[in-house]
Amino acid sequence: MRAGGSPTAPAPPLGAGPPAESRWRPSPARLGQLFAGLWLFGTGEALLVHAGLGVSPWTVLAQGVAVQTPLAVGQATILISFIVLLGWIPLGQPPGLATLLNAVFIGVAIDVMLALLPGRGPTLVRLAEVAGGIGLVAVGSGLYLTCRLGPGPRDGLMTGLHRHTGRSLRLVRTLIEGSALLSGFVLGGTVGIGTVAFALSIGPAVQAAVKAIDRRPGVEL
Repeated sequence: MRAGGSPTAPAPPLGAGPPAESRWRPSPARLGQLFAGLWLFGTGEALLVHAGLGVSPWTVLAQGVAVQTPLAVGQATILISFIVLLGWIPLGQPPGLATLLNAVFIGVAIDVMLALLPGRGPTLVRLAEVAGGIGLVAVGSGLYLTCRLGPGPRDGLMTGLHRHTGRSLRLVRTLIEGSALLSGFVLGGTVGIGTVAFALSIGPAVQAAVKAIDRRPGVEL
């Protein structure tokens, strides 16, 4: 107790994230890091689309929606993000600034960068685009996750379902990504070696990026 008799506030546990309100009030440095991370993420997705060898499961879905509608891939990504956010409502998942910016900014980056990329090159160049795209998505994820400004729409859906169902994060993530992939493929999205490479490498790559960028324990989603 303090001298006046009022109890002192307990110290936060080690590894605990920042207060909830900080998700909406970032410093200029954190905001800049967030924008850089989201733009790199979108650029990586654009490289995967441009390579034409298969994309990440959620971009397969966006491609499928783009095939079936007048929307571009980035616009379809934004639409899907906000539909996913509707699924947060019954889960009581708290958003943050990064949640809303993620829903919009990645889709914008995809369309802008696709328009800037040159014509499709030979197979070796396309394979390099796949590798570079996965690397940029990983670095972008590491930058935006370590800002601690809230999860992206898909990450929040995963953690919310995990909390409410008691199922493992691995199982929930697999079911969500598998559903997006199957739906996108049926709608006309591109599935190929890039999809397989992304599925096998993105987890370890994001983990490595997070550790390299921010050594504080417990990135909070």
